[in-house]
Amino acid sequence: MIRLDAHQHFWQYSPTEYEWISDQMDALQRDFLPRDLQPLLTQNRLDGSIAVQARQNPDETRWLLDLAEQNKFIRGVVGWVDLCALSLHSELDLLAKRKKLVGVRHVLQDEPDDRFMLRPEFLRGISELAAFGLVYDLLLHPRHLPIAVQLVREFPQQVFVLDHLAKPPIASGQLEPWKHDLHELAQFPNVHCKLSGMVTEAKWMQWRPDEFTPYLDAVFEAFGASRLMIGSDWPVCTLSSSYSETLGIVLNYTAHLSADQRDEVLGGNCAKIYGISTP
Repeated sequence: MIRLDAHQHFWQYSPTEYEWISDQMDALQRDFLPRDLQPLLTQNRLDGSIAVQARQNPDETRWLLDLAEQNKFIRGVVGWVDLCALSLHSELDLLAKRKKLVGVRHVLQDEPDDRFMLRPEFLRGISELAAFGLVYDLLLHPRHLPIAVQLVREFPQQVFVLDHLAKPPIASGQLEPWKHDLHELAQFPNVHCKLSGMVTEAKWMQWRPDEFTPYLDAVFEAFGASRLMIGSDWPVCTLSSSYSETLGIVLNYTAHLSADQRDEVLGGNCAKIYGISTP
């Protein structure tokens, strides 16, 4: 069965282009490129990865697609397009010719308006994606989950993937209302979830593996093994953990699953949801 890291990033660092990388994150203030990730994939017996946008610029999307064409292990790209633009259809028509474009994402978590995803022009943009076979990745904070429920309800034919479990407050150990709202979103069968981004929601470099168990319990209860996929969020994860340790949280948690279920979580679901061909 294929093994895939469902969520990682590349960038050529520039302080003006990556303003979200604060001084607290100075370890990320350098280039992270395919040559840096490939040895980590090999060491952890992974067949490839999904590269995800890190800035809202169409040039980055094209750059990521170029990297994917040059590096076989990059199995797909979740890029960025302006979903609110009137020219969206023609832009998607052009991008869809690039076979490794598998989805798009907008940084909803940073929008000043928590209800940005319900704006008519944004909804119009989401309505275009299914025709191009593109997944939409939801990048949210817990407070956005009830709003995401309203969004997803409008598009039963659109495939959605929730990034990073919606970033629950692991450092404080708080479960509610995140757990309730996560279950509400998971009621929609067209929504899937990435087991990623957890180590940076815990206390950086000070977490214990058992701190993640209540959150993993909740997400497996909500989605089941057939709608979950492992992801590293590399290189962001390195603020709080090594690449192997980050993956190890999910690998250890899933050790009790059946072989088929584990295969799904560790790559099969990612391949199916994003349309990645298996070896």
